[in-house]
Amino acid sequence: MYFAALLARTEDGWEASDTELDDVETLNDLADLAREAAVDDDTVVAFIEQEDAWFGVVRVDGEDDPRVFLSNAAIAARSSYGAMLTDELLGRDDDDATDDLDSLDLDGTEDGEPESDNNVEDDDPLEAVNGSDGPPHGPLGDAALLADLGVSEKELLALDGDALSTIADSLGCTEVLEAVR
Repeated sequence: MYFAALLARTEDGWEASDTELDDVETLNDLADLAREAAVDDDTVVAFIEQEDAWFGVVRVDGEDDPRVFLSNAAIAARSSYGAMLTDELLGRDDDDATDDLDSLDLDGTEDGEPESDNNVEDDDPLEAVNGSDGPPHGPLGDAALLADLGVSEKELLALDGDALSTIADSLGCTEVLEAVR
């Protein structure tokens, strides 16, 4: 189960809104959603959490590129929204895994002949899909994205459990976040 919220900074503090991610398929979609919640192109922070397994923070400042932090990329990559953010951080295209699977010769032959073992890239054809280039176990992204708002890189990297409440405490917006929880 996911929890997602947008916190928009205003002159009077923070405004929180519960957000549905049903129509969000890319980081750009999430950034557009955040920009719609912004007041005068000010900062918007999107929180995504999945049952204390992982959390993500996406910061959008006006038309700047969104900045992203994931608490545990390997676990997040197993979920749809986490995978979207992980793929973006690792520079993967959405269709990479599909293209890799489509290109596999699953019966092990090409034109009726066995594949040669001389091609290093084909030694383990599933490695491109599941292998060593997978997301790291642990944090991924810009751990300093909230430093100017009161959450240092070191503090963000040390968070676990109910991290979003801890972040909200530091930002001074616990009550508004809890109102949408």
